[in-house]
Amino acid sequence: MALPLSFEFFPPKTPDGAEKLRAVRQRLYALKPEFCSVTFGAGGSTQDGTLQAVTEIMAEGCSAAPHLSCIGQSRESIRERLAAYAGAGIHRLVALRGDLPSGYGLGGEFRYASDLVAFVRAETGDQFHIEVAAYPETHPQAKSPQADLDAFVAKVRAGANSGITQYFFNSDAYFRYMDDLRQQGVDVPVVPGIMPITSSTQLMRFSDACGAEIPRWIRMRLQAYGDDTASIKAFGLDVVSDLCDRLHRAGVPGLHFYTMNQSAATVEIVQRLRLS
Repeated sequence: MALPLSFEFFPPKTPDGAEKLRAVRQRLYALKPEFCSVTFGAGGSTQDGTLQAVTEIMAEGCSAAPHLSCIGQSRESIRERLAAYAGAGIHRLVALRGDLPSGYGLGGEFRYASDLVAFVRAETGDQFHIEVAAYPETHPQAKSPQADLDAFVAKVRAGANSGITQYFFNSDAYFRYMDDLRQQGVDVPVVPGIMPITSSTQLMRFSDACGAEIPRWIRMRLQAYGDDTASIKAFGLDVVSDLCDRLHRAGVPGLHFYTMNQSAATVEIVQRLRLS
């Protein structure tokens, strides 16, 4: 049986970006994804672009899931957003706490993603399949690994159906995280998030911001390649393909690729694994 795949995109900011993303999606649809997700900017700054991209994906024949973040939002604004999503025929959401735009305090009527999940369930029943974020290497703002586990458990108890992890390069972190969740009595699927390596500077910047660890041996190799883009991409394909193979062999419930609106690396990794 084929391993379920899903792909994440961000809303393009220009007509040219939208056109390029359409071509990227067509190449990735050949891999038969279960669904595609579309991100939601800080404080909901790209929410209209999110809905537009999601409706395009659905019109292209693929299931789609908008991200929905709650920090800085009111119950009424979330209620309106849910109505818009339901009206568009959307049946899957990625529910997140989210980040505020810089310069804002902790505004809004929701404090945690678990509050958002509970609200969505209270408002819409079982209308949406709700995905939530998981952090095998611990969320950078969590007080402790246990507090972070408790936060995921709270999201599941509030009604989340499944999780998608922050990307990681150390498979043991994921396996240990899953063992810890099982000990807490949580048995929902948690799909590993996969970040193809195509640029070392971009990867370092993202990883420092989101708390994903780049193992020292990977970091040192990437730094040694300097501006040699071809070597960085070839090395990245080997590292991430090996990671995906290890996860696949261990029986993970799927793989979720953070595509960065690109297709080449994801297509190559999936073809190497003969998943499609």
